[in-house]
Amino acid sequence: MRHAPGRDLLAGLTVAVVALPLALGFGISSGLGAEAGLVTAVVAGAVAALFGGSNLQVSGPTGAMTVVLVPIVAEYGPSGVLTVGLMAGALLVLLAVLRAGRYVRYIPAPVVEGFTVGIAGVIALQQVPAALGVPAPEGEKVALVAFEAVLDFAARPDWTAVAIAGGVAAVMLVGARWRPTIPFSLLAVVVATAITEAARLDAERIGGLPAGVPAPSVAFLDPSQLTALAAPAFAVAALAALESLLSATVADGMSVNQRHDPDRELFGQGLANLAAPLFGGVPATAAIARTAVNVRSGANSRLASLTHALVLAGIVFAAAPLVERIPLAALAGVLLATAVRMVEVGSVRAMVRATRSDALVLVLTAVATLALDLVVAVIVGMLVAGALALAALARDASLDQEELEGHLPPGDHTEAERALLAEHIVAYRLDGPLFFAAAHRFLLELSEVADVQVVILRMARVSTVDATGARVLGDAVDRLQARGTTVMVSGLRPGQLRPLESLGTLPRLREAGCVFDTTPEAISAALDAVRRSGVLSAEDIR
Repeated sequence: MRHAPGRDLLAGLTVAVVALPLALGFGISSGLGAEAGLVTAVVAGAVAALFGGSNLQVSGPTGAMTVVLVPIVAEYGPSGVLTVGLMAGALLVLLAVLRAGRYVRYIPAPVVEGFTVGIAGVIALQQVPAALGVPAPEGEKVALVAFEAVLDFAARPDWTAVAIAGGVAAVMLVGARWRPTIPFSLLAVVVATAITEAARLDAERIGGLPAGVPAPSVAFLDPSQLTALAAPAFAVAALAALESLLSATVADGMSVNQRHDPDRELFGQGLANLAAPLFGGVPATAAIARTAVNVRSGANSRLASLTHALVLAGIVFAAAPLVERIPLAALAGVLLATAVRMVEVGSVRAMVRATRSDALVLVLTAVATLALDLVVAVIVGMLVAGALALAALARDASLDQEELEGHLPPGDHTEAERALLAEHIVAYRLDGPLFFAAAHRFLLELSEVADVQVVILRMARVSTVDATGARVLGDAVDRLQARGTTVMVSGLRPGQLRPLESLGTLPRLREAGCVFDTTPEAISAALDAVRRSGVLSAEDIR
């Protein structure tokens, strides 16, 4: 702010111009109306700018949040949405106190990409009724609602809304490629509104807006609804945390010397969502598209995002009668173009081509976002990504037989000793994690060892051992010992001791004198054990 306030002010003005049609559109799509979208952009945008953890973040109503809010409005009404926003704000503040912000970094990139693709699809489908100029059919499944809207349009086609929505979307998409710095969304909406008014076209308008921000109130709060709204509140809080922290990460990557504080960002978003419902606003989150515009416009401090909120407030006070005349189809065109621009085709293509696992995670997350619930979609993506990662780790775990001559203790060794090694002692090197996903394959492989007197297990390259791995190792030792095979272990590391101790595997081996620090020590003990068995006498060895 101290260094270049002029650049921040200009960036804030630019973002406000871009945000105006989006705030109106997302407010209408949420079911609470254009006024709610504007109030959210003003109140939540200002609070998050002041208290959030990123200097570059711009907050307000977003398409992802709108997707979650539509079924809440249908079931609980506008007061339910405001209550959910208040509860979600409290949950976000609690997450900030618990310092949960750092964990978003563990979300795999294919999950994020699939989530974004799915949201874009949902936003586009939500705009179909308004873009076709037909009443929105009842229902929660956006694909079915869009299909019914198409059938309704086919029965009574009216091309006015289609022309307006298509023209606005085309101007935005073509203009973004030609001059990315020009706010074509606002220009397209202004031109579409002017043509509609001049030609007296029959197109549905936004309708009445108050000339100012409503007074704060908690009249919507119904304590009897709190229990029923707990699950939607958790979903809204989870989405707000996810989208805000992802947006902040994107902003960091676009800037040179900016780094966000994830826990403070959650705190700022929590306060924003506590404040917005008091003025009739919908739950808010950071907006990736508006944040990107902010960074590209030269923003360096919070002044830019605060300016964006103040400019929108000025528009609410000064230009409400003009905003009321905007056709709903024009806002549908803005959101359709926004949905298209949300999908980075090159990034999606690269991720799909990276590995089959990445492609599967991306597609499943996108499909789950379209068919189920946004938070459920992220959970599904995380579970599938985790399962595939565990499977990959399990494949990397190996049990390989080793030649032991290179590990013989120092000294001259006769052919007879080498014969002992070859015929009666075998060593296996364990590589990778010995955990539940790989342990049973390891047990099967080790249990097939036969016709040897001593098995040496080299553990130095085992990266981790869990309880399942420790138990399976104990079972393998018991099976080999039941067949008269002595099992020796070498190279155990401190991190492996606890599970092996607690499951009883290590104490049994220690009692038998079969735990060694190095492989040569284990081989020496194995040679002595074979000698003592009478297979080959000490005189023969000499």
